[in-house]
Formats: sequence, structure tokens, C-alpha cells
Amino acid sequence: MRILVTGGAGFIGSHYVRTLLTGGYSAFAGASVTVLDLLTYAGNLANLEPVEGRYDLVHGDICDAELLARVVPGHDVVVNFAAESHVDRSIDGPSAFVRTNVLGTQTLLQACLDAAVPKVVQVSTDEVYGSIDEGSWAEDAPLRPRSPYSAAKAGGDLMARAYAVTHGLPVSITRCGNNYGPYQFPEKVVPLFVTNILEGRTVPLYGDGGNVRDWVHVDDHCRGIQIVAEQGEPGEVYHIAGTAELSNLELTQRLLDELDADWSSVERVTDRKGHDRRYSLDDTKLRGMGYAAGTGFDEGIAATVQWYVDNEAWWKPLKGAR
Repeated sequence: MRILVTGGAGFIGSHYVRTLLTGGYSAFAGASVTVLDLLTYAGNLANLEPVEGRYDLVHGDICDAELLARVVPGHDVVVNFAAESHVDRSIDGPSAFVRTNVLGTQTLLQACLDAAVPKVVQVSTDEVYGSIDEGSWAEDAPLRPRSPYSAAKAGGDLMARAYAVTHGLPVSITRCGNNYGPYQFPEKVVPLFVTNILEGRTVPLYGDGGNVRDWVHVDDHCRGIQIVAEQGEPGEVYHIAGTAELSNLELTQRLLDELDADWSSVERVTDRKGHDRRYSLDDTKLRGMGYAAGTGFDEGIAATVQWYVDNEAWWKPLKGAR
């Protein structure tokens, strides 16, 4: 079995690759893995050092149709993690997000269709739904993205569904809440807060801090993706919910407590434009397929903070890359 992982040097993609190559997914035991990654600021081969030499690397862009025509054929499963993913960056420069998340996804889907790939997974986000005041979104909720990032991801998802319906491409879509864990680029809130405090710097808190997010450990997210890679139906969407729904104020307090810091480390900043108030996913469908979160938030966040404490050599050089 051959598995192509696009964006496999990023935070979530590299976790999937490391887990796959160390026997974490029994259905894919012994599979060969190709990682396709453009190695932009967030793609880091250091994320794959624990499995160095056990995968084939292709340095390239999912928008490059000629490259994909050479790389994709012969793979049994393609999992697309490749994306521009930071909301603030999308507000300042949306064109790169449209290029990668929409055009890149379409280019990859076409290559998979041309190569008759038996299974494709499009990895997406809860942000495509916009904001929800109460309750949780089911998979048939309307898409109402409110940022250039989430609009571009929604565009890629719609392309995936269109390829499933129009061409019969066996592509499934996953959507997940906010991820945390080791090897996350330090522009995202958890590693940004932890590393800033370790450096004696302040951490920024948007607006009133009341924005609520559903937090899922990256290992749980990747296990959900694996279930969809094995069992997902063409054109179907599958939610991967988290284990803790926290306001940004609550998350900040948890991180301060883990680091023995106080609120003097927190700087209030102007809220993000179009900042979604709350996300929440209903993952009943995936749980019916055997999924269950394995990492509680208390355990996961403590281990994550400790990982950044112990791995300054990994994150310190990246702080200047923001």
C-alpha cells in the first residue's frame, strides 16, 4: 500500500505521518509513505526527524499539475493536509489562501481522478460554518465562512464534493476543531502563548477573550482522519470534535497555570476583524464508526506545554519566521 500525504511536513500532517510510520494505524501497517510539501514557513522537516529515512519526500506545490501528474499515480490513498491556515495572515493576504486552499485542492483532486486513486481525504475545518451561538453543527449545516481563510477552505471542500458527485471520485471530507499538541508552529495560540511566556514576553488576548473554541489533541484528530481514510464514503463529511470547549479567557488561564505565570503576562489587543464567537461540532456520525477521543484536555495540555518547555531547540529558530 502506498500513501501520499500532502502537507506532510506541517503540524497535523507530520503527526499523521509519524503515527502511520510507527505502527499507529494497523490497517496501514507496512505502507510506504510519500510526503509532498512546499516547505513554506510552516512546513518543517524537523517535524519528521523521528521517522527520517522512512518516507519519500517530494518538495513541491499542490498547485503544480505537471508535478502531481508524476507523483500521484500509484498511490492507494491521498490525504490532503496542504493548506494556508492562519486566519490573521488570510486577512492581510488572502490571495495565497485562495491559491492553495481552492486551486491547489482542485488541482490535486484532478490528479487523483486522472490517476484513479481509490481513496482521497480532504482535511478541513469547523471554521467553514462561521459562528454558532449555541448547540453544535451537524455535517449538513450550511457553510457560512466569515474569514478569507475559512472561505478558501469552504471552496476546497465544495470542490471535493463536486468531484465526488460529478466524477465519482472517492473523496471524503473531515472537519475538526482547534488542534493543539507538539510541533505546532508558534504563531498559533497555544504554542505562541507558551513560548512567549518562556521567553519572558507578553501574550496577546483578543478583545474581551470571550470567543469559544472546541479543543482537540492532534493525535485524536489524526485518528479520526484515519477512520475516514478507511471507512469514509465519497462526498460525505465527517466531524472530529474536541474534548474541551473553552473561551480564550479560560484557555489563557489554563496556560498561565501550567507555566506558573499570572495575568501580568497578558496584553489585551484589539479584536480580530470578523472574529467568530463560537465553534462547536457534533461528531455523532464518526463516533458511530468507532471514533472516541483518547486524550483528555487536562492530560493533553499539560503534556503539550511540557513538550515546548523541553524542546526550545525546535521552536526557538521558528519564532523569527513568523
